[in-house]
Amino acid sequence: MSKYVKNLLQGDLEKKFEGTTEFVIVNTIGIDGNENNELRGSLREKNIKLTVVKNSTMIRALQSMGVEGVESIFDGSCTVAYGGDSVVDIAKELVDWSKKLKRNELKGAYVDGQCMDSEGAMALSKMPTRAELQATISAIATTPGAKLVGAITGPAGAIAGCLKSIMEKAEEAA
Repeated sequence: MSKYVKNLLQGDLEKKFEGTTEFVIVNTIGIDGNENNELRGSLREKNIKLTVVKNSTMIRALQSMGVEGVESIFDGSCTVAYGGDSVVDIAKELVDWSKKLKRNELKGAYVDGQCMDSEGAMALSKMPTRAELQATISAIATTPGAKLVGAITGPAGAIAGCLKSIMEKAEEAA
């Protein structure tokens, strides 16, 4: 490939991955066309994209974007998975698909300026997703308030019940 074509491909990758700060690298060798279409269609529904890349061109594109130290995770045939709500969602989906297909494997991930090997990418798939974390934080934040409301309304309810029974007795007596 001529240098001009390589530069064009690198520029295309830079545009495609502009703003992408997290991605997972997966090996898709051995997946037939039908499985590939099914995988990509399923991931597309979750706004996750797959791009098969030439390693050296992708490394140069990432380096020109300010991403350093990714050479270790780009080895052999690489497909970059990116997009979705978070990198955890991507890792979970790819692990689920690797169980179905028994052929693709996570090779690594890039998260918050840090490269992870295949074990790190697998650990990502076991973490809670962004939505799960938000729900947990919301529950933690509202629990003290709910306990406070319960502490206030409990005795107030008992007093209100006593007053109601006194009022009913007074009405019956009158």
